[in-house]
Amino acid sequence: MRELEAILHHDIPLTREMGLTVQSWAQRTLVLGLPLAPNVNHKHTMFGGSLYCGAVLAGWGWLHLALREAGVEGGHIVIQQGQIDYPLPVTGDAMVVCDAPSEAHWARFLKSWARHGRARLELHTQVRNLGNSEDAVRFSGQFVLHR
Repeated sequence: MRELEAILHHDIPLTREMGLTVQSWAQRTLVLGLPLAPNVNHKHTMFGGSLYCGAVLAGWGWLHLALREAGVEGGHIVIQQGQIDYPLPVTGDAMVVCDAPSEAHWARFLKSWARHGRARLELHTQVRNLGNSEDAVRFSGQFVLHR
């Protein structure tokens, strides 16, 4: 967990300024923390760009950790495409959650990587106000791993 946070803060300095933290990695679910104060907008809610960034980073981080667990090394993860919806405002500190894709999608991804040295995976993340289980933000992104 701390290793991922260190990588994000070193390689993407914006994450430090955003106050982004890695909260947990358990049962193939990644949870990031995103505080309101450094990401506040003029309406005293969380800035949409910060929410998008947090959602993308949760997907990137999920794939980074899952690849490490699978023993896959040597690739570069990039986001190819993303779609985001903001059904509710984020009015305080938030958590960003990325759950594992289905086992079939994950197996297909690993097989494509082994065969072609390139693979694509769709991941879904949600942002929730702390203490609330309702999704304030829903993100779907296509992540690519390439050599």
